[in-house]
Amino acid sequence: MIIAIDGPAGAGKGTLSKALAKHLGYPHLDTGALYRATALTVLRAGGDPEDPKIAETAARSLDTAVLDSPDLRTAEVGAASSQVAAIPGVRAALLDFQRGFAHRPPGAVLDGRDLGTVVVPEADVKLFVTASAAVRAGRRHQELQERGEPSIYARVLADIEARDARDAGRADAPMRKAKDAVEIDTSDLSPSEVLARALAVIEAAGTE
Repeated sequence: MIIAIDGPAGAGKGTLSKALAKHLGYPHLDTGALYRATALTVLRAGGDPEDPKIAETAARSLDTAVLDSPDLRTAEVGAASSQVAAIPGVRAALLDFQRGFAHRPPGAVLDGRDLGTVVVPEADVKLFVTASAAVRAGRRHQELQERGEPSIYARVLADIEARDARDAGRADAPMRKAKDAVEIDTSDLSPSEVLARALAVIEAAGTE
């Protein structure tokens, strides 16, 4: 079974996908991490994340060891990942890797922005996990503070809104809900409640 989870930054799709993978015994791929790794590679080389040639070269020569770097989750890399993700050449370079991962037995849980619409439209279960921009900014603000990083809520909110606009407005594979995806709004739900709703959807899909 292929489970594709899409949604905007900070909605909780990463938390859900990891919980589902653990519960089902499936491997998990955070596809956004591939873009973060590409962005980090560009930044470490002193390049511009919006330069198509530099970004595509980084994506095609990506060292998967970068996926384990603690620098992957910094605000700077997060913003840069949205920039490289808007470049068609980068998306093409990473597409085959994602599809290969999804189709390995016994199944997989993937989370990202365009899984249900572009990467694996044939997925058995498609979820679109979302939450209000204010809630997502609050979560991100708290996360940064807990890690000891400086954070201003208004700035985090502005970054979230700008990223949403880039992800939804890019010409190539924009973020959008697949027509057959089930939406889960996590704004007022705990992680355990989100997991329960997702498992209900998966169970229903398995009995169809």
